[in-house]
Amino acid sequence: MPKKIVLAYSGGLDTSVILKWLQNKYECQVVTFTADIGQGDELSPIEAKAKNLGVEEIFIEDLQEEFVKNYVFPMFRANTLYEGTYLLGTAIARPLIAKRQIEIAKIVGADAVAHGATGKGNDQVRFELGYYANNPKIEVIAPWRDWEFQSRKDLIEYAEKNQITVPKDKMGEPPFSTDANLLHTSSEGKLLEDPWVEPPEYVFSRTNNIENAPDEAETLIIGFKNGDPISINEKKLKPHEILSRLNSIAGKNAVGRIDLVENRFVGMKSRGIYETPGGTILLKARRAIESITLDKGEAHLKDEIMPKYAELIYNGFWFSSERIAIQNLIDSTQSKVNGEVKIKIFKGNVIILGRRSEKNSLYDNSLVSFDEVGDYNQKDAEGFIKINSLRLKKNNK
Repeated sequence: MPKKIVLAYSGGLDTSVILKWLQNKYECQVVTFTADIGQGDELSPIEAKAKNLGVEEIFIEDLQEEFVKNYVFPMFRANTLYEGTYLLGTAIARPLIAKRQIEIAKIVGADAVAHGATGKGNDQVRFELGYYANNPKIEVIAPWRDWEFQSRKDLIEYAEKNQITVPKDKMGEPPFSTDANLLHTSSEGKLLEDPWVEPPEYVFSRTNNIENAPDEAETLIIGFKNGDPISINEKKLKPHEILSRLNSIAGKNAVGRIDLVENRFVGMKSRGIYETPGGTILLKARRAIESITLDKGEAHLKDEIMPKYAELIYNGFWFSSERIAIQNLIDSTQSKVNGEVKIKIFKGNVIILGRRSEKNSLYDNSLVSFDEVGDYNQKDAEGFIKINSLRLKKNNK
């Protein structure tokens, strides 16, 4: 039996019920930890809610800068997409929360941690792999896999029985579930489960519909240093400020909506509606600056290993030795990824207008131009083609 538990606490109905359930079942002190990673929720009531449930040690921490600088940007250096589409907005947040939760457990002398992820989703895996990677001996409690509740109605009845305030808008079954942070908002479940049915407009919380986007395009210049964005329109900003600013611009212009059926790590297919406005701009801009600063071999190697890297993050292996090894390889290619990218944002589109790098560009106009000879002898191409045609000729004898 645990003597003290640190709970990842959002202040919502589910984690409030989990908090009380942990207190009743284990009869021990429960510490709450809330990470502010830009989810946009009003965090101020969380402390009061926790105090009302008898919590004495409450941690509410702003981790936005660490989230973007040490998790989002390193992931973006690989131009990471899971199954060719998903920018991993939920997956990349879990290792940071898990790591900090374990650190708090050590600070307060807790021997167990708990989370509110369900037994059907990926997040239970991501949280728990993160916990064990940072403390192999920690006890993990996953109430959704252990408790007696079968429905939302059961949770509400338990909440009312234990004097947990249930907002009126939470009395019925929610039409879908959401998760949000500075990188993205995801929506899934209930009315979104049928992959043929178009999601209603009210599902989207941070992006305009294309029909409602401005009729005038917006032009940006994004500056990069060592593979990471450092400025917008020549104004230097902190990592989380850059992402926040791009979210605002992209969201207004209907950029960043994705309707995806993905393969969960636990074995089922799931339909999700994702909004990743600023991240969508960054992905396009990064590939543009890399197109003139990375050698062909480096660029192609990155594209080859990216799906494996993405899968590791999606499956919860951020702290694995192989993810770290791939990260080191990726980062070794980024020292010359410096320069600027000019972009037009218009009605859901991210259009590259130009790219330049004063010191690190590999683009040689004298080589590519039809109007200059440069260091390229066109006659050399004949031998190159004949050598590459040898096996084709052999195969057709």
